[in-house]
Amino acid sequence: MSSIKEVAQLAGVSVGTVSNVLNRPDMVAPETRERVLAAIARLGYIRNGSARQLRAGRSRTLAVVALDLANPFFIDVLSGVEAAAQRDKLTVMVFNSSKDADREARLLDMLEEQRPLGVLITPVNDRGQQERLDRLVSRGIPVVVFDNSSRLSHGCAVAVDDVLGGRLAGLHLREQGHHRIAFAGGPFTVRQVEDRHDGLAGVLGPAETLTVIPLPDLNVATGRTAGQQIAELPRATRPTAVFCANDLVAMGVLQELTQRGLRVPGDVAILGYDDIDFAAAAAVPLSSIRQPREQIGYSATLMLLEEADQGSGHQHRHVIFQPELVARTSTARVRAERETAKAAKAAR
Repeated sequence: MSSIKEVAQLAGVSVGTVSNVLNRPDMVAPETRERVLAAIARLGYIRNGSARQLRAGRSRTLAVVALDLANPFFIDVLSGVEAAAQRDKLTVMVFNSSKDADREARLLDMLEEQRPLGVLITPVNDRGQQERLDRLVSRGIPVVVFDNSSRLSHGCAVAVDDVLGGRLAGLHLREQGHHRIAFAGGPFTVRQVEDRHDGLAGVLGPAETLTVIPLPDLNVATGRTAGQQIAELPRATRPTAVFCANDLVAMGVLQELTQRGLRVPGDVAILGYDDIDFAAAAAVPLSSIRQPREQIGYSATLMLLEEADQGSGHQHRHVIFQPELVARTSTARVRAERETAKAAKAAR
């Protein structure tokens, strides 16, 4: 790893001039500035924003790059991260990519400069930032991916089996007597959305129909949009149940259907994902696929600290937790109720 002294020597200037190019470029003559920048590029020099801290020992800061801090799921994961970090009296820096790949790239570039002890990240997509993540690892900054089963080539990963989560959702809705089921979620470039959909689709038989309602985001507003689409379908073909890619979408669907006079679960059953605290507190308590949110954060942090301690001797691993179904009122339609109604209609 090159130093600022090596840059100065190659450019034929003082260390102070290099510092000025990096921090106060307007103070340096253009020709000299270009010569210094060329030396920086040739040596691959990255200025160390935390050099003072590192001179006293290794960094005591962990960085977390979360996918969407507007989702309470990630707040719960961060509780687990902080609990593990407190054991070693570490500071946690939290950044929000907001599901924006360009923003994520800028954050990773900044972290490469700041050199934290390690980085926990839920990538916007599986391979979009692989080169940047590899570069962090090559500079001695371990990376652990969380809430994503992506097989990161140079690091550990902690996730939940989202395909299994989708299967649990499908089996539950089938057991409740539903044959017309909708999936509301997106974008499908998000690995978790794709896995949850695939799990659901994989357990539906020829007697069931699956309606996919693609969404641009996973929040209450897009959930309301999905609810509107469901409500406007003809009753004869309308899904009798909807599996939402997360609880925020499920809450939006619940709001919209209720506002339009549809009963939940009498007309449409709703099943969410994550089991955030708001799910149980909804006007109609929402059934959901529960993830061990705090445990994901705690485990990912322990793996990161382990790698930071062991260095090149660390053996990378992938931990996959199992989700579980939490059934509440929103999917409480009883099969017998539907069969009784069919029998009564046939008798007439």
